[in-house]
Amino acid sequence: MAQPPPDVREDDCLPEYHHLFCPDLLQDKVAFITGGGSGIGFRIAEIFMRHGCYTVIASRSLPRVSMAARKLAAATGQRCLPLSLDVRSPLAITAAVEQALKEFGKIDILINCAAGNFLCPAGTLSSNAFKTVMDIDTLGTFNVSRILYEKFFRDHGGVIVNITATLGTRGQVLQVHAGSAKAAVGMGTPSGLPSWVPTGSLLPVPLGPFCLSLEAGSHPRKQSSSASPSYLPDSHADAMTRHLAVEWGPQNIRVNSLAPGLISGTEGFQRLGGLQAGLNAKVLASPLKRLGNKTEIAHSALFLASPLASYMTGAVLVVDGGSWLTFPNDVGLLADLTSFSAKL
Repeated sequence: MAQPPPDVREDDCLPEYHHLFCPDLLQDKVAFITGGGSGIGFRIAEIFMRHGCYTVIASRSLPRVSMAARKLAAATGQRCLPLSLDVRSPLAITAAVEQALKEFGKIDILINCAAGNFLCPAGTLSSNAFKTVMDIDTLGTFNVSRILYEKFFRDHGGVIVNITATLGTRGQVLQVHAGSAKAAVGMGTPSGLPSWVPTGSLLPVPLGPFCLSLEAGSHPRKQSSSASPSYLPDSHADAMTRHLAVEWGPQNIRVNSLAPGLISGTEGFQRLGGLQAGLNAKVLASPLKRLGNKTEIAHSALFLASPLASYMTGAVLVVDGGSWLTFPNDVGLLADLTSFSAKL
């Protein structure tokens, strides 16, 4: 069995790195990464830079991204431009994109990684709190994508990778705000077919690299009573991602999404440390019996952003060790997380 690549839990660069892809895979490309100062966004920036890419990392905290940029440049020898940016502000986005274009002359890749989340029961969630998450996760993704399209991608092409989640696939307690926000970018769809699909129709169902046809009205059989509800394998298929992929494809713009599962070393996961025993039980219920790490997510983003995925658009790549297939959605255990309702 393949072993996970090395990772470090803090927002520090890897002490050593073994290339699985060609070191020049993104040579002289420029990537604009929102949320690039910490967590998954930081590791994506590092892995891209280790493959020849220049990066722009943007976050609301300029001191944070400035420190991150210094670490990244020292570890990789590549240029990294830190910028202050609130994805809810079109004016701030425009200024940041223009500054990045002035610095590098182009932007080839956009990674939408900025996100806001916290744990809260739906019954006590305020409208303002719900709106805040929607504004960052959903509207923020659209804002940055649209402005970069206007400023550069429309005339030069490009690649967009939206970092989403698997929350919308099944539904979870304490996450109605984040699940709804991600559904606009990564939308969960049950296996029940639309009413307009006539029974007896044959529909293509992607299964990894293969494809089979299911008769409309039929449903995959559950393997056990504890299994999750049946979903089409692409049930986390993107809403915004698919719309943009279709509309912007003629301008040579690829748009895909990456949906991580439970990833170690992120701020959100660290806040769940008080339920380590319960989390261990959930990890053991996943097919690979372990957590993912930030380097694995960064490698997946590298694939989507690179020429290796040149004929891939409008797709979602779920990278969760198969957890969405088997994750025991234990309402009682998840409800205990209310005591950890600080922002992730």
